[in-house]
Amino acid sequence: MGLFGKLFEKENCAFCGKELGVFGKKKLEDGVMCGDCQKKLSPWFSDRRSSTIAEIREQLDYREANKAEVAKFRTTRTFGENMKILLDEDARKFMVTDERNLVAANPDVLDFSDVTGCSIDVDEDRTEIMRTTESGEEVSYVPARYEYSYDFDVVINVRNPYFDEIRFRLNGSSVEIEVRGNMPPRPENNIQYREYKAMGEEIKKALTEVREQVREEAAAAAAPKAAVTCPYCGATTTPDASGCCEYCGGAMG
Repeated sequence: MGLFGKLFEKENCAFCGKELGVFGKKKLEDGVMCGDCQKKLSPWFSDRRSSTIAEIREQLDYREANKAEVAKFRTTRTFGENMKILLDEDARKFMVTDERNLVAANPDVLDFSDVTGCSIDVDEDRTEIMRTTESGEEVSYVPARYEYSYDFDVVINVRNPYFDEIRFRLNGSSVEIEVRGNMPPRPENNIQYREYKAMGEEIKKALTEVREQVREEAAAAAAPKAAVTCPYCGATTTPDASGCCEYCGGAMG
């Protein structure tokens, strides 16, 4: 078969078996998958083309198991506008999604301890504002006018087998500020700019605090326990996991 014929050769999805034409193939390192199966992957995953069938199958199994975590998720705090961070503080888990139907969307449920860092990226862009003359020519204003636009991205670094970063935009549309001449922009005087910056810092603070709390508790649990004298039986004992004397069972409280 020539190159042209091979290009249009039909193949089957490695996961559901669906026959695929040239426009329905989603390339993998050693095979293809269909668009429906691709939609089941994590929205934060971006390495499909360099992944093998076996690696994608593992992720699909993980995503299937994630459905049970979504069903158990109970939101206690929410941050964001369009894209939201949902916290389940009792289970010490969180998810990031812009979907209302969580069961259908199946957003990745992550542990607080999976967070390795969080930052806020503020992107500034400058464009000169031009005016149109009677002859239709675009020329600069005198003094020149510029429009500065600002966008706010939250970047959450995580430990996960299939992605290591969750990046999303806080603002639905850019915050725009007009400046004349060589005056520097003062975005902090714009109420929208201040609101989005404060929102980003609130998200960063929340994720950083819960991550540190979980890690401190884990470190305390792993620390060697000191031997103490039981007030009930007088024995020198190391309290068990419930904080009780290993000999008489008295609470060491």
